[in-house]
Amino acid sequence: MELIPGLPDDVARDCLIRVMHPQFSTVVSVCKAWKTELELPEFHRRRKLTCNTQKLVVMAQARVERKEDSKAMKYGVSPIYRFTVLEPDTGDWCELPPIPWFSDGLLMFCQVVSVGSDIVVLGGLDPATWEVSNSVSIFNFVSATWRRGSSMPGVRRSFFGCASDSDRTVFVVGGHDGDKNALRSGLAYDVKDDNWFPLPDMTRERDECKAAFLGGKLHVIGGYCTEMQGKFEKDAEVFDFATWKWDHLGDNFLESASCPRTCTICDDELYMCHGGDVLALKGTTWQAIARLPCDVSKIAYVAAWQGKLMVIGSGGFGQPHMAYVLNMQKYEWVKLETPEQYSGHVQSGCYLEI
Repeated sequence: MELIPGLPDDVARDCLIRVMHPQFSTVVSVCKAWKTELELPEFHRRRKLTCNTQKLVVMAQARVERKEDSKAMKYGVSPIYRFTVLEPDTGDWCELPPIPWFSDGLLMFCQVVSVGSDIVVLGGLDPATWEVSNSVSIFNFVSATWRRGSSMPGVRRSFFGCASDSDRTVFVVGGHDGDKNALRSGLAYDVKDDNWFPLPDMTRERDECKAAFLGGKLHVIGGYCTEMQGKFEKDAEVFDFATWKWDHLGDNFLESASCPRTCTICDDELYMCHGGDVLALKGTTWQAIARLPCDVSKIAYVAAWQGKLMVIGSGGFGQPHMAYVLNMQKYEWVKLETPEQYSGHVQSGCYLEI
């Protein structure tokens, strides 16, 4: 049976790879052959080879309340978070469908990573009770549907580091338990098989650490131990999958003892925002490569891809969040138009190509 009646299948596939991601769910519902085609790994490889992929940044972002409701913030009411999607090449914004089993919005401080055409949402705190969740929710961009994953095993942890190999595995490291004890333990989650397995313990406890996948190895940066309680360390360690061991990268990996959440990977190099600058790790030295625009000096989120680095932040407390993209070759900033409804605070996010 032909994919498109009257056309050779090669031509039909050439048409299908040009479909934009918001139409995926409609296309897969047309017929079984189209659904099968879009779910094949070859479909996504063909899109990438022909430069038809779409670059997307998915963020857990606060809803912007109406001015008449602004008094709610004065009484400490937590904002409601939902997933927003920014396509930086076009400047288009949209929302993802809500997670069906979280009717009151996203869990606070949940982590989100991309794996293939899925995003995986892990953990967080119930905004009403502040109970720690070990839940796993997965959104598939082809079907535009959510499904539950197997819950994170072991102690319920929060403020953990989280990273993905972008293929099929998510890594969870550190954080703290319900008694605020920092953790050394780590886990890996195979998204395809819906299966968790343990990693060896890290060399030290790491609460509020940053996890990143660099050079085929899992890097865990900064954080602090139980006794330090918020006083960040400057060191880092790396997990080598060949030896199945952690190696310490030294006590002065970071330039200063600060929160490492703005660390990000671009073209297999490490960058971070600190002190009003974008810093790049050159060998063992951090070098400033660009000054942050003044209206995003308070950075909430950083993403990077193919020679571009995007920051989202504000000029100060209560001010709208803006998005800027830095060209890493020319070191020039471009401000993206940010509609008011997408100017809320960003807690976490991930980059992916569809």
